[in-house]
Amino acid sequence: MAGKLIGVGVMARDAAGVLANIEEAERLGIPAVWLTAGGIGQDPITIFAVAAQRTRTVLMGTSIVQMWPRHPVALAQQVRTLVDLAPGRFRLGVGPSHEAGMTGTYGVDFKQPLGHLREYLRILKALLQQGAVDFDGRFYTAHTRAVGPADVPVMASALRRGSFELCGAEADGAISWVCPGAYLRDVALPAMLAGAQQASRPVPPLITHAPVCVHDNRQEALAAAREQLGFYPRAPYYAQMFVDAGFPEAKQGAWSDAMVDAVVLSGDEARVTERLRQLFDWGTTEVLAHVITAGADREASRQRTLRLLAQAAKQVAQG
Repeated sequence: MAGKLIGVGVMARDAAGVLANIEEAERLGIPAVWLTAGGIGQDPITIFAVAAQRTRTVLMGTSIVQMWPRHPVALAQQVRTLVDLAPGRFRLGVGPSHEAGMTGTYGVDFKQPLGHLREYLRILKALLQQGAVDFDGRFYTAHTRAVGPADVPVMASALRRGSFELCGAEADGAISWVCPGAYLRDVALPAMLAGAQQASRPVPPLITHAPVCVHDNRQEALAAAREQLGFYPRAPYYAQMFVDAGFPEAKQGAWSDAMVDAVVLSGDEARVTERLRQLFDWGTTEVLAHVITAGADREASRQRTLRLLAQAAKQVAQG
């Protein structure tokens, strides 16, 4: 597993809590932290700009910044500022998010999300990595220059075969979410390979965004996963992904035990470590752990999972 990474998604009620959790992750030795931009919660790039001044080594990434609310040139401007504050430590993940949220909040026309994403990636990569963009597409126009290139990988969210193929062709990495590991092995990675071959480029990394719960009581872990993962089987794109992955019961709009077992890395420390290693063996480059807390003492549960992730991250770094 040499060269692999284990990072953690960071959440809290307010910006101060998020910053404290980022600092905690670095103290524990977790090499990467990730934030999500959703709704009108904390803005991840703003928080990372502050975190850049409070941390020294931890990598920072977005999983994801929603593309519809921000023109790619405006996003590139924000990112370049952050790169100046934390050179070599930021990874940008973007994506279309969910139709219901985007249409309900912003009133966007959610048609052809992959077409939008393809153009969005091309503009971001040109402006950030080459320092200039001259682009007239079907959905976006961008003509501007920067002072020079910036060291920023530009990755994208992916769920089904088409989006993984697009990432293989265009992005610097694909970021999954609640995808069973076997689905990533059998569907996602071959699709990324196909996209990369069509574009005559190397296959980019796969970042597996996986729920993780170190807990001894299986029933409590199952209940916590259902509570904290919520609506995904009711979302059409996710439901179809689960069907494609061999879980036809997803059409009922609820998490079955088998679906939770396939998605959530749960059990005691030995079992979760085994599941992490399996993901790397199947082709994952990085695990982005989403901590599921279970049982009566949720803070103790969070700490137990973070300790295991820190230990596993050190093992991965050592190969």
